[in-house]
Amino acid sequence: MSGINEFIANEVKSNDVVLFMKGTPGFPQCGFSGQVVQILDYIGVDYKGVNVLSSNDLRQGIKDYSNWPTIPQLYVKGEFVGGCDIIREMFQAGELQTLLSEKGVATKAA
Repeated sequence: MSGINEFIANEVKSNDVVLFMKGTPGFPQCGFSGQVVQILDYIGVDYKGVNVLSSNDLRQGIKDYSNWPTIPQLYVKGEFVGGCDIIREMFQAGELQTLLSEKGVATKAA
């Protein structure tokens, strides 16, 4: 399992914004992943989507890595931000945009 942890750690460290999700940004395969994709696309942030359905080790590995039981999971600048409900609430309150801005991640003006 250490190979999976290394893969996850590398993705989280080498991309400013990473979404571990079911499916891909162009074709989400669950409603929660789709909601987070819509939010990220709406605020115009560049992010990398990682499809956890590509591997059972990855699907379980990301849950162990973050100590968070559900997918999707969003990471910004190496830091776990949250899953769908948290991202949606942060977005609606304007906190997600603030977090991205504070971390130096560019978004389009809403």
